[in-house]
Amino acid sequence: MATTDQPIHVKPAVRPPRELVSSPSFLLKRLGFEVKDRVHDGYEAAGASPFHLTVLAVLDEGARETQATIADALGYDRSYLVGLLDDLEKRELIQRKRDPADRRRHIVKLTPAGKKALAWLRKLQASIDDDFFAPLSADERAELHTLLHRLAVHHAPRFGNGHT
Repeated sequence: MATTDQPIHVKPAVRPPRELVSSPSFLLKRLGFEVKDRVHDGYEAAGASPFHLTVLAVLDEGARETQATIADALGYDRSYLVGLLDDLEKRELIQRKRDPADRRRHIVKLTPAGKKALAWLRKLQASIDDDFFAPLSADERAELHTLLHRLAVHHAPRFGNGHT
């Protein structure tokens, strides 16, 4: 490898205007893009999908066992959810059966392998969260969560339901 006496010029970071940086919604949007990329990269590297965690977490809570209630709980399009369930079923993490009381509905249950996968996905998500929120203390993280939850409940009341 040849070396040269030419200095290396590093381009300084181009910063957004102060006006934008002073806007909480601008910062939230930009951070949303950043965390979304990190989540998808982290899950992809692990051979999983963050959507797997969401579906398995809903099923782990119990009462929402039909495809329709799972989609509604997550705010997912029902046809999109079917593809996710197909993938989870192929991986033997869930089991789907026709509802004997209504043949049009499918009942979805976690399998033992699904419970193990959920525990592993929760650890993966916690690791991603820990990395992303590392600049904040535990108290600051709790306060941020409280504020974000309050905004979520205000703009989408379904986030209330006693969850924090």
